[in-house]
Amino acid sequence: MKKFIILIVSLFFLYWLGTMTVPGIIEKNKNPVKDSAPYLVSQKALELYQSLDFVADLHCDALLWGRNLTERAYYGHVDFPRMQEANVAMQVFTIVSKSPKGQNMDLNKSDAQDNITLLNIVQGRPVSNWFSLINRTLYQSSKLQEFADSYGKDFILIKSKADLEKLMEARKTDRNVIGGLLGIEGAHALEGNMKNLDRVYEAGVRLIGPVHFFDNELGGSAHGESGDGLTEFGKTVIRRMNELNMIIDLAHVSPKMFDDILEVSEKPVMVSHTGIRAVLNSPRNLSDEQIRKVAEKGGIIGIAFFDMAVGTDEIKGIVASMKRVRNLVGVQHVALGSDYDGSVAVPFDITGLPIIVEALLQEGFTEDEIRAIMGDNVKRFLLENLG
Repeated sequence: MKKFIILIVSLFFLYWLGTMTVPGIIEKNKNPVKDSAPYLVSQKALELYQSLDFVADLHCDALLWGRNLTERAYYGHVDFPRMQEANVAMQVFTIVSKSPKGQNMDLNKSDAQDNITLLNIVQGRPVSNWFSLINRTLYQSSKLQEFADSYGKDFILIKSKADLEKLMEARKTDRNVIGGLLGIEGAHALEGNMKNLDRVYEAGVRLIGPVHFFDNELGGSAHGESGDGLTEFGKTVIRRMNELNMIIDLAHVSPKMFDDILEVSEKPVMVSHTGIRAVLNSPRNLSDEQIRKVAEKGGIIGIAFFDMAVGTDEIKGIVASMKRVRNLVGVQHVALGSDYDGSVAVPFDITGLPIIVEALLQEGFTEDEIRAIMGDNVKRFLLENLG
């Protein structure tokens, strides 16, 4: 019996030790930064960037990795202190609840082994998370609320237009005040149950992308097997999201689902993190026709920062993608959509955003256009569409 107790205690100790070390090792491998801070830009670009009153990014998966976002990390892409250092007013924090083994841009099976199960186990997250997508989703929602509470007046969790206006007002006198909006990447998190949509809304979620890398109960992914459009369940979800003034995110949806959502939704939509097919031809990216359809609906398009969306010269590809959207439908539809901490390598972490301003200036974008892209478009869109 004594040996058995020693064995159990030893196993628990090894598991605890693993939860302290392994998650960080995994994240460092999954979310590298190609160039380390500090990042140098021209004085003109820096002054313009520092004058921006509302820098916003539409997509970040930092909640997945278990880091304490109230503390500055030396790896990964985003945390609250780095947001403050970078003069970023608002970050959309998205919840990833499932990721298929062998995840790729072309074809993923819905029943493939799930990578997030093992990640939850090694992170030491509650056993209730291990095999439940909705529990993982609610847990990550609660973590952002905990981070917000512990950061006090310097962080505002945005659940309404009033919260956004509070953030805007606070930043007039204190640029250290930052905000976050909570989203879900893939409505498989709802587990096919409409009641779970109301549960995640109550938990603070205000944005949902219907699919991620595989088909689910709502319809087909751009990287799935079926190519299907919206199912009847999917239509019900979209209509309920409209009623709740939740933002619909078309990133990752199949072309058929893209068109179906635009037909069913009575509200504008966004594409939070994407590339443009005219710059890089990929099923991940938007065609010119899709860009026009989003603009006609009053939506915005966040340009991602990683090579599989914009090409191996990421900064050149980011600017080319922004220019394509601007030239097709107007600069008012362009935004930042980094995909920070999304299992991608990026050219710089969030403190490197002045590099985007520098590159846009070099390509002849005006200061007003740059202000729109860096955050004013997101601010306007949310003011018009949040409840």
